[in-house]
Amino acid sequence: MMRSFFVMGAIALLPFQAEARSERMGTSPAVAEGGAAEGRQLPSGVTKGLGIAKKANDVRELQMTDAEEQALGKQVSDKIRTRYGVVQDANVHRYVSLVGLALAQGSTRPALPWTFIVLDTDGANAFAAPGGYVHITRGLLGLIKNEAELAGVLSHEIIHVTEKHTVRAIQKSQAVQMGAAETLSGSASLMQRAVTATYDNIVDKGFGRADENEADEKGAAIANKTGYAPNGLVSFLTTLKERNKSSTEKRGLFASHPEMQERLDRIAKQIAAQKLSATATLQPRYAKNISYTPVDVKAIAIVEGAAGLTGGAEEKKPEEKKAEEPKKGRFGLSKMLPASGGEKKQAQVTASGGARGFDPEKDAKGGSNPAIVAVKIAAADLAAFRKEGGLS
Repeated sequence: MMRSFFVMGAIALLPFQAEARSERMGTSPAVAEGGAAEGRQLPSGVTKGLGIAKKANDVRELQMTDAEEQALGKQVSDKIRTRYGVVQDANVHRYVSLVGLALAQGSTRPALPWTFIVLDTDGANAFAAPGGYVHITRGLLGLIKNEAELAGVLSHEIIHVTEKHTVRAIQKSQAVQMGAAETLSGSASLMQRAVTATYDNIVDKGFGRADENEADEKGAAIANKTGYAPNGLVSFLTTLKERNKSSTEKRGLFASHPEMQERLDRIAKQIAAQKLSATATLQPRYAKNISYTPVDVKAIAIVEGAAGLTGGAEEKKPEEKKAEEPKKGRFGLSKMLPASGGEKKQAQVTASGGARGFDPEKDAKGGSNPAIVAVKIAAADLAAFRKEGGLS
């Protein structure tokens, strides 16, 4: 039977009345508020009530089933797509999905309903949401030179999903906690808090050094396993490094990743040590399917004002914003406020920060259509794609 992959580019207790109780029970009226005097027993009904209150107020770190992880990822993806828009090109989504699925099938979680989405923005970026949602921007596709580089980027993002890096980051930071009897699927408010924390972690904060290193290392391994030259990510990051060489601050993919040269050296050392030797780069096939061209950082239009996130404000280029920047107060509001805080808050920071307060990759203007472009890929299609490219 042919298998198909469906890809879519608290309890208040009444005060204990001590004096009345002492008259009935012949005990001392000395009772601490909310409790009993030393050596004194409370009636069983009261102790039971205290136990229930304690249990109701217990909290634990965020837990989720695979189904809840996927539901979380879907809602996070909705926010990302609303922010940046989606390229409405089925051919582009089909190609990116074929590369992504070929890699995902070699990962530790091949059965996830993997979804690969091309975002409609010039900023060069990629975002992995829980449950198998991988986003890559057309601006990043314009910088990539061949299919091996695309595989290097996608495999890196796939590892963020398989190793549950975002979920673990939220658990570690205790950004979202659950009541003793709560479940993610049974509480809309809990789910919303989890969505907000996850989105902020992915888009604003980024992953920690350990997670990025793991994604680099394991990503190179699955790219090689699939048949792609394992240095694809190194090649792409070298291009990105050259593109951003005049930047005074880390931007986009640089914002959360380890120091670039150290990172490149680590991946190269891994390739040599593990003798990763696959060779497919497939530049002609990439050029046949992706025709985007690189956009200079200075030419990227960025969001202007909070309404810009929903298309209600005019976007301006960096040089236009710089011309409007006041002569005083050049420190920039964005330097004084937390990096996270949701879409509206982040947009306001961008608008107030002047030329020194934006990240042209993350704050790039996005398209207006957030709809997923659904493509159907049968097992035979994926097999033919592998064979055509000489992949494993």
